[in-house]
Amino acid sequence: MLSPELITLGRYLAGEFENQKQAFAEPIWYVHLHLWLRPVPLFPEDSLTIFAEQASIVKLDQPYRPRLLRLRQIQTSPLKIEVQHYMFNDLNSIVGAGRNPQRLQNISLDEITVLPTCHLAVDVQHLEGDRFHYKAFPTSDTPCRFTYQENTFQVSLGFEVNCDELKTYDKGIDPQTGQAIWGALMGPYCYTKRQDFSHELVT
Repeated sequence: MLSPELITLGRYLAGEFENQKQAFAEPIWYVHLHLWLRPVPLFPEDSLTIFAEQASIVKLDQPYRPRLLRLRQIQTSPLKIEVQHYMFNDLNSIVGAGRNPQRLQNISLDEITVLPTCHLAVDVQHLEGDRFHYKAFPTSDTPCRFTYQENTFQVSLGFEVNCDELKTYDKGIDPQTGQAIWGALMGPYCYTKRQDFSHELVT
C-alpha cells in the first residue's frame, strides 16, 4: 500500500506547469517553459511513475528531455522516499507524449534504462492538515551521468514542490570542466500548475 505522503507527492507533481511570471520578470535568465509531468502505469506494486518533458513556449511542438521519475517509499519509520530516474532507449519514439498521453499507456520495461547515478532522496515536511512540502536532492556531489548515442551527459538534479508551486534545480554540467552550462544557473525555475493530471495516477 502506498503511503499518504507518497501519494500526495505524486498528486503535487502530476500536471502541466508553466513559469510565465518568472520568465516575464527575468527573461535574460529564464526561458518561458511548459513542463509536462504525466503519470505512467509502471511499477504500480510499490511506486508512482511520472513521465517528464518540457518545451519552450515558442516551440511547444518541439519538446525535449523526455525521462521517467519513479517515486518510491523505501522505508516507513522513519519515512524515506526516493526518486529514481530512467531514460528512454529511443528518445525519438516518446517525444511529445506529454501532450499525447495515450502513448504512455503502452511503455514497456524493455524501452527504458535505469540511471544508477540519477537518484534523489526526498525530505518530507508536514505543514498542516493534509499539506506537505517536499525537497528532492542528490545524496552525493556526483552529477547524474548517462550516455546516449555515444555521447556522455551530466546533469545536476533537484526539485521542491508543494500544493502551490514547483521549483526545479536541474542544471546541465560540462563533463570536461564541471561547470554548469544550462538550466537553473541563477536559481530554480519556478512553476505554477496550469492543468492537473493527478486523476491519472494509479494508486
